[in-house]
Amino acid sequence: MQIELRVCQHCLDGDHGNEKRTQVINDMVDCAERIKEYKEVIDLDAVHIRKVREDEPGKPASLPVVSASIQENQVVLNDLQLVTEGQDGNMLIYVDPQDILTVLAGNVDEISKAVPGDVTVDLSPTGAEMISEADLGAKGPQTDDP
Repeated sequence: MQIELRVCQHCLDGDHGNEKRTQVINDMVDCAERIKEYKEVIDLDAVHIRKVREDEPGKPASLPVVSASIQENQVVLNDLQLVTEGQDGNMLIYVDPQDILTVLAGNVDEISKAVPGDVTVDLSPTGAEMISEADLGAKGPQTDDP
């Protein structure tokens, strides 16, 4: 089992001028680095963090998956994605920033339950808000009934 986080190096560095995106991408990388540090705790063989730049082809580090979208009638490779590969070889791809951060933070949470000491990652206010608003499905259907 392995995961690969693909992020835009320019967004990570804040070069694109979107401060909230930079905060969230830094949160993702921080979470992925913490997962990499403790990967054996949650039975991961590898954690890859691929930082791509506009001036390179941006091939994946390990998992052969690159998501794309169509913008102005052209196919554009996404510069943000998380790919997970399970024991059965099936791969899941996440492209929504909220989903990516929620999956990564969930893995950090699983690690924190298994190791002594504090392994949490200090998320930015933007990242913390995204996680708190994530619909994890744990509460079941929401109704107005008491």
